[in-house]
Amino acid sequence: MKYKSIARLLLGTSAAFLLSQCNKPASDAATGSSEDSAPAAGQSAVADDVSQKDIVKIAVGSPAHTTLVAAVKAAELVDVLSNAGPFTVFAPTNEAFDRLPKGTVEDLLKPENKDKLADILQYHVLIGGYPEERFSDGSTLGTASGGSVKVSVKDGKVVINDSATIIGTVEASNGLVHMVDAVLLPK
Repeated sequence: MKYKSIARLLLGTSAAFLLSQCNKPASDAATGSSEDSAPAAGQSAVADDVSQKDIVKIAVGSPAHTTLVAAVKAAELVDVLSNAGPFTVFAPTNEAFDRLPKGTVEDLLKPENKDKLADILQYHVLIGGYPEERFSDGSTLGTASGGSVKVSVKDGKVVINDSATIIGTVEASNGLVHMVDAVLLPK
């Protein structure tokens, strides 16, 4: 009889605890904490070391794109470019950013210029997958920023806006990364 009373007490206490957790957000119920101020992580926070890398993970892993990665982070576009896509990204190299007028990159990375930086970066993104062989001389393509880029094919090389030549391509899980030798600036 004594054991039945203890079992009922434990069962009742457990049930009361579980019911009290029902009104809390899932993260609070699991951890017992109440950190409401921490934003939920987006697609970029998904840990996956087995699948093909997405556009952001390819850029992060490239020593030639550290400036681009810093810009994507400053513009808060990491989660956007980690989503399913498909996207085609014209990814300027560090050398391409170095050719901009002195102080331009540093100025764009300031928090007060986040919207301008995001617009420039989105100008480098096409919605859809565009391998090099799909680009045709004289075509115009719309970018994620709402602008458009002009494609030229010169001596077998694809050139965007008569300034950025595709120097390499990497396939990503959510599209294509075309490495380019110049930064594209919207008009």
